Amino acid sequence: MKKILLTVLILSGTMVFSQEKSGAAQFWENLKSHCGKAYEGKLAEHIKNDDFSGKTLTMFIRTCEDGRITIPFYVGDDKSRTWVLTYEDDRIKLKHDHRHEDGSEDKVTQYGGTSTNSGLDTIQFFPADQETANLIPYASTNAWWITLDEKTFTYNLKRLGSPNPEFNVTFDLTKPVATPEPQWGWE
Repeated sequence: MKKILLTVLILSGTMVFSQEKSGAAQFWENLKSHCGKAYEGKLAEHIKNDDFSGKTLTMFIRTCEDGRITIPFYVGDDKSRTWVLTYEDDRIKLKHDHRHEDGSEDKVTQYGGTSTNSGLDTIQFFPADQETANLIPYASTNAWWITLDEKTFTYNLKRLGSPNPEFNVTFDLTKPVATPEPQWGWE
């Protein structure tokens, strides 16, 4: 784990402490270092998902603006999914933007959640927010999390209280792949 040194300044006889970067700030900076790169992923071995199994899974860290990162997640030729991360007030929000091939929004879109604390530089948790509960009642107990280290990025989902298994996909950050075309609705 990277640590940022605590700096002490003495100004006019008064000690001023500058704080260490938070877990969320470090996570954000680490993720931004991959901007413009695409990576292939694999489902966890226990996942049996007909929509994803046997298809090429690619994430593309497409845009890194101030406070906003977009990550299209391609499943074979399906370019409908984009993870939208926003950073504000030392918290990270994850939203799922789903589009049809013509670029119009799916009826189930913009669901997700915001981290409840700063988290760690290697992991951020996103419990379902009220907007998600209103849009998809059965998803009100969803918890998503993303892990990030020098070699891997994982996207994970657990439906708490549900018999459905976790969903986990791991991307190999050591092997960038060709950047794909823009996701649907984001040209």
